[in-house]
Amino acid sequence: MRIFALPEPRRTRRRSVLALAVAFLTLGPQYAAAPAAHAAPLGTANVVAPPARGNVVIEWNRTLLDIVRSPHAEPGTIHPTRNFAIMSAAVYDAVNAISRAHPLYGSNLAAPRDASRPAAAAAAAHDTLTALYPAHKADLDRQLSSDLAGIPDSRAKQEGVKVGTQAARAILALRAHDGADATPPPYATTGKPGDYRPTPPAFKAPEFTHWGHVTPFLLRTGHQFRPAAPPALSSPAYAAAINEVKVIGAAHSTTRTAEQTTLAKLWTGPAQNYWYDVAQQVALARHSDLNQSADMFALLNLTVADATIGVYDAKYTYRFWRPITAIRLAAGNPDVKQDPKWTPLVTTPPDPSYPGMHSDISTAAAAVLARFYGDRNTFTLTSPAAGGPSPYTKPYTSLSATATEAGLSRIWGGIHTRLDHKSGNELGTAIARYALGQSKLAPAVPSSPTGKTPAGHASPAGATVANATVANATVANATVAVRDSKLGKILVDGRGRTLYLFEADKGTSSTCYSTCATAWPPLTTTGKPQAGSGASPALLGTTARTDHTTQVTYNGHPLYYFVTDVKPGDITGQGDDSFGAKWYVLDPKGNKIEKR
Repeated sequence: MRIFALPEPRRTRRRSVLALAVAFLTLGPQYAAAPAAHAAPLGTANVVAPPARGNVVIEWNRTLLDIVRSPHAEPGTIHPTRNFAIMSAAVYDAVNAISRAHPLYGSNLAAPRDASRPAAAAAAAHDTLTALYPAHKADLDRQLSSDLAGIPDSRAKQEGVKVGTQAARAILALRAHDGADATPPPYATTGKPGDYRPTPPAFKAPEFTHWGHVTPFLLRTGHQFRPAAPPALSSPAYAAAINEVKVIGAAHSTTRTAEQTTLAKLWTGPAQNYWYDVAQQVALARHSDLNQSADMFALLNLTVADATIGVYDAKYTYRFWRPITAIRLAAGNPDVKQDPKWTPLVTTPPDPSYPGMHSDISTAAAAVLARFYGDRNTFTLTSPAAGGPSPYTKPYTSLSATATEAGLSRIWGGIHTRLDHKSGNELGTAIARYALGQSKLAPAVPSSPTGKTPAGHASPAGATVANATVANATVANATVAVRDSKLGKILVDGRGRTLYLFEADKGTSSTCYSTCATAWPPLTTTGKPQAGSGASPALLGTTARTDHTTQVTYNGHPLYYFVTDVKPGDITGQGDDSFGAKWYVLDPKGNKIEKR
């Protein structure tokens, strides 16, 4: 089986995906005063972009973005990120059924190698969208006819259309019973301090109360990476977060800069729409061909869909009230002073505050795009309204700066706190790491919320995540060995997977749990660890973890994998500084190797 290998970003700056994602978390309050880039809300933006130049994958993604921007495009209980994921999965399977470059996501199709890939992609996109948006069928039919008219009539064209149609049917069937069409349960507040309740001025009923239970596209469950609960109302952290937004996010704040005010208003559109447009512009600028575009949009759109499921799971688990309620009632903490007339700059969305959706989706999307194209990219977004009498257009040059700004803008707008921003970043980072660590794109595995894969289908043969398999399968007698690498001889497990130490660990005790252990899974065992070739039996040991598993140690260091090492010999975690300290590979004596 070929590994789902993503293209390496340009090597002008050697940074791992994790380092890039963690960088979003480390930009502190000082960044808030000097944002590096500008964007417009894509819900209202009039983005001027070059034509797709024959790349039907980009063309159909743009078509779907136009559809979701139109009024009443779909039921208010169906989140549009689902439909982007469905379309992209169908296109991905149609193209790869011909190219055989990667295992298919949700079907077992086969097509002649000379079948037309543009015809396959166009047919797959068309057929999914006509099923999801029947009111737009006439326009979609015309677009398909135009695409196919540019392809010479031949058996290759016919085979392409055939496999595209088959892929669309397979993905639609796969998602037919994923919980998206469930009736959202009504929300009732307890009235207790901290519990979310509808907010002024409209006091709209909370939206997407069911979305955290929708079957994910890649994750095992919607709560797989659920962040820790927000701090108690009585805590200093809570008071600091509320008091920050009370000052900077007020409608008539005197501390918010003019630029922050503009940006807060610009980022009021749906978070995902910004990133769909950014992806289209970057793919065109980087001259991505049809194959790479199909790969990129599939991974991006499936990741964003799962980030959306994950954020709604956490929002309705913690039910944390919005800043406007916290400030007007000021219950639970004497350091938060009541202001019954306080109003935010931006209208508060109708869902709980924690975690922040813009932070979650933006972090996840930027990490995926950076894995394909690197962090430094140039793109523009335009809003016809935010700049006053003339359209407001500003360029971006960094994906990570854009993601950070998206989250911070919600604090400047008065609708989120820094606690929401941080937890959203952590959630988006964890979901992106998981998606980027896949050995292949594969549907949710049987530990999904419903206890089975979507629509009752069995997972395709071999539908595993390489690193999740390593992390979750405790070995009876784990093996530690030595192999050659570009850093010299390093420690690996019995299958050649690189092992790391964590400088924050205290003696033989691990300090890496929860989200940390998701990114850096421990090497665990149920029996005595074994020394493989080149390793010293005298240096092997074990340590008891607080999650009741037994972790292998070497020279006193607990050993870990890294989630983005997708094959033996990968050392993408070397030197990463995350979760409070640095991570290093080990030499045969159990000492850290610091060179990179």
